[in-house]
Amino acid sequence: MLNILKRYLEKSNYIEQRDDFESFFLSHPNYPSVFAITDTLDSLSIPNIAIKIPKEQFVELPDSFLTLFKQSMVLVLKRDNDVTIEFEDGRERNLSFNEFLTDWDQIVMAIEPNEVTNVKNKRDNLKRLRYVVPVIVLVAFSIIYNEYSTTSLILLLTSLLGLGTSVLILQEKFGYANGMVSKICTMNSNASCNSVIKSDSGKKWIQFSDLPFLFFGISVMSIIIQPKDAAIIVGMISIMSLPVILYSIWLQKVQLKKWCVLCLMVSFIVITQSLFFGIVTQLSTSFSSVRFFDFLFSVFFFASIWMLVKPIFEEKIVAEKEVIRLIKFKRNYKLFNHMTKEIPSLWGFDQLQGLSFGNKQADVQLTIIVSPSCVHCHKAFEDAFKLMIKFPERIFLKVLFNINPENNENPYRAVVENLLFIGNYFPEKALDAIIDWHIEKMGLEEWNAKWGGNIIDEKTSKQIHQQYDWCGENGFNYTPVKIINDKLFPEGYGIDELKYFLNDFSEESVTLETAI
Repeated sequence: MLNILKRYLEKSNYIEQRDDFESFFLSHPNYPSVFAITDTLDSLSIPNIAIKIPKEQFVELPDSFLTLFKQSMVLVLKRDNDVTIEFEDGRERNLSFNEFLTDWDQIVMAIEPNEVTNVKNKRDNLKRLRYVVPVIVLVAFSIIYNEYSTTSLILLLTSLLGLGTSVLILQEKFGYANGMVSKICTMNSNASCNSVIKSDSGKKWIQFSDLPFLFFGISVMSIIIQPKDAAIIVGMISIMSLPVILYSIWLQKVQLKKWCVLCLMVSFIVITQSLFFGIVTQLSTSFSSVRFFDFLFSVFFFASIWMLVKPIFEEKIVAEKEVIRLIKFKRNYKLFNHMTKEIPSLWGFDQLQGLSFGNKQADVQLTIIVSPSCVHCHKAFEDAFKLMIKFPERIFLKVLFNINPENNENPYRAVVENLLFIGNYFPEKALDAIIDWHIEKMGLEEWNAKWGGNIIDEKTSKQIHQQYDWCGENGFNYTPVKIINDKLFPEGYGIDELKYFLNDFSEESVTLETAI
């Protein structure tokens, strides 16, 4: 279900929210229900609707939407006279309107397309270039400084193609496959890369998913170092690998009854290398003079690196699943609400004037009490600020200060005085001033040079006294203090985790208003 939801987000131009959606959705207490989908979309402020409609109104639906078709979640792409439905595994099926309506469950989930252009695809492409460019540079240097025969060059190019395919196989294995690969792997009902790569049969042949990566990686490295001799060795190994290739094809055809398109691409490349090498090379005259050291070095180096890196990927996957399980436990709103604590004395709290940001009418009223000399306050403010920026209509942030106004020797008192003064008389500059201190972490002298020098009036001094006295009355002799809707923020939760409960706070607010 997750893959098809992410594809729908991409088509609707919500690429930036794709990763957040995955985290929110997988950790939702009601996963994988329809409510979990709509609640996650609501949490990310993505306009959406889930509704059951009559079949007669099908023509009025948008060009793309999610729906249930034969009890399976599918993505529907509607055209003038027919539809294309995309399944979770990437398969596509074209149907006429009548064929589709016959098995349609009439439940529709749609989101409003995002008009804001995203740049995440460009960033993703740049990230991929970070890995591709070094390989291209190494190959270019090798071609310039080494003498390549036609055989060496062909084997290098096919090995590079094989290495790229092997990386896609590993991505499929570790769960990082992209939409394009999913479509390739499920081009028909008998194709499923995932089923083959993760099958128990694959593990019998010493992790088949690893072998192509090791073989082509070693081949590329050794040919780059010593084109002539390495090409001969690679060609020989390709020929000797043919029984393994035949076995893999038999396994997919007979035992698994599923085809792995990526595996077949690897098989085709190896067979191509074998045929080319067998045709153009005179083994009896060339193999006897081959130097094996460079190839053996490549084997040792590449295999050692992979043996070190592979466990890291595997542990990362296990850790991610564990994190999702823990977040799912913590996302219980009843637990969160139960762990909040009453403030000893709320009297005078609503009269405290600090720095205010966001929507004052928001259902979530977040207050943090900080001190400019407190290191942990930097993160508390940064987390609160990022959350408020991400959900400006749903969160109101108030920043108060706990600092002794009578301590004239405290150099950080000037920071509080100037921040409150700026907030009182130049509120448009208050955000930049506090960001410079808590997020940019400017030094005291630098910050004072930029924001200090204000003549502190009685109003500002009174605010500092009121906030300090209120903290003292409630025993808040520490910072940061986090308050959510007039209650102490529960221990064990971070401010950034507040995003999971925004809908719960909204529902609670509506319930209270209805009761009143």
